[in-house]
Amino acid sequence: MDKLIGIIGAGQMGNGIAQVSAQAGFQVLLNDVTQERADAGKAKIQKDLAKLVEKGKMQGAEATAILARIQATGNFSDLKKANFLIEAATERVELKYEIFRKLDEVAAPGVILATNTSSISITSVAAQTKRPDLVVGMHFMNPVPVMKLVEGIRGLRTSDKTFAEMRTLAETMGKTVIEAQDYPGFAVNRILMPMINEAVYTLFEGVASIEDIDMAMKLGTNQPMGPLTLADFIGLDTCLAIMNVLAEGLGDTKYRACPLLKKYVNAGLYGKKSGIGFYDYRSGTPVPTKPGSF
Repeated sequence: MDKLIGIIGAGQMGNGIAQVSAQAGFQVLLNDVTQERADAGKAKIQKDLAKLVEKGKMQGAEATAILARIQATGNFSDLKKANFLIEAATERVELKYEIFRKLDEVAAPGVILATNTSSISITSVAAQTKRPDLVVGMHFMNPVPVMKLVEGIRGLRTSDKTFAEMRTLAETMGKTVIEAQDYPGFAVNRILMPMINEAVYTLFEGVASIEDIDMAMKLGTNQPMGPLTLADFIGLDTCLAIMNVLAEGLGDTKYRACPLLKKYVNAGLYGKKSGIGFYDYRSGTPVPTKPGSF
């Protein structure tokens, strides 16, 4: 395949998108702010592919070929070679805006700029560029290699051709695409994040323990993991950022982030990526919520 996909952000989402892109046969440029961070993203892919080989789910030669299709780079200007760009940076509005202003300057004319944002307005992101018709939301789910969904979102000026090309690309990666309107949180997080936030309120108000809240939703509603475990997996800082976008964008107090969620984030307890959140991933146990009990 002749498409070269540029991915901005080599973290959890970015390296996952790079992996599925390379598995689909595309050449990939995996970019981050430094070469070291880009290399770390590729190393994570190598580790995940090795696990698949170890489990007999992939041949070693296939894993080697997939990894060879991924070039890690800390040089933003390298992205000018890409003919489809996917931004997967941290969920911060001003950061997204800055990246898209730079992408608009670097990318060749006619190249689509997709964002993996899970909550930020596609229309406002597109307005940072001189090609709003070529900007589209392409929201992958986490973990990208496992989850089958891509949430496609049109900005106000996204063209039908742009959306169709994004859909075709995602389907080539083995994903199913749903279309959501450009409202805060789109479809997935408009539903998911208030549920997680309510689970945190349930803990905050002493209704049930961390383990019992998660067990209640797993066994009572057949969810594969409890909402507090899921929050840790997503990242509590990301959950808070999305709740803030919902609250600001929709102007309804029901989207107010729980004070306990804010407290965890202020303490640097982001979940699995920091080693501790609602659960302590060093010991595998729930974290006490009373001050001074850590």
